[in-house]
Amino acid sequence: MTDLTVDLADGVAVLTLNRPHRRNAYTAEMGRLLNAAYRECDDDDGVRAIVLTGAGDSFCAGADLAVPAGPFSGADEEFTASPTDPAAFELRTPVIAAVNGHAIGIGLTIALQADLRIMAIDAKYAVAQARRGVLGDCMSHWTLPHLVGGAVAADLLLTGRTFDGAEAGAMGIATRALPAAEVLDSALATAVDIATNVAPMSAALSKRLLWDTMSRGYTARQVARLETELHHRVMGGADAREGVAAFLERRTPRWSASVAQEWEPVPHVDREGSGRSDS
Repeated sequence: MTDLTVDLADGVAVLTLNRPHRRNAYTAEMGRLLNAAYRECDDDDGVRAIVLTGAGDSFCAGADLAVPAGPFSGADEEFTASPTDPAAFELRTPVIAAVNGHAIGIGLTIALQADLRIMAIDAKYAVAQARRGVLGDCMSHWTLPHLVGGAVAADLLLTGRTFDGAEAGAMGIATRALPAAEVLDSALATAVDIATNVAPMSAALSKRLLWDTMSRGYTARQVARLETELHHRVMGGADAREGVAAFLERRTPRWSASVAQEWEPVPHVDREGSGRSDS
């Protein structure tokens, strides 16, 4: 048994938090394995989408409070409140969180870092850390306001209250809220669709630009400039030609670009509008 399992099929890597006897409560070892899996998947052209889910009927019940020292007993110099490194949004590969059951504390804040979240409608969710004497982690003070706005973020971070999947959908945290039994299948179907029909370099560039836009507060015209620069990279390339040919011939595209080998940093635009490639 390992705290995280990895399965690859059809261009999709399924990463499963695997402590069902503890409702997949988070441990340092689970975090280490997740970080390693994220890096390995992102460097593998055979992985075109990632699904993160939990074993059994929970996604992740939060930090394991039963460990001998206790997760909140003290912080040494090596402590970080963001143990996910890289975060899902820092990868080039699209990440879908299949939140198949309860996600509390770090269980939810890890899922907030994914690009898409398909969540069980009857499960319970909370950024509950403030009710344990600490505070939200895994960059939740950044992901939540960027995903759902400051008012909703304040509600969840300052109260630590519990909500269900229906409310998660209404707030915009859940991309889709479904019966628990349908969550993983829906996430896998979306992931296979991306892996098959979306050009890998297009997905990587679009994802990076999307998250950079949120984090850097670009104006519409700055985004227009960056979209133009990135179009210059892909227009006329093999995958652009293949995408059109596959559409016209009504067949599955055969993508050839290698994100792992051909990736170039996405340029940033500063306040004066000059570009620089540093991410």
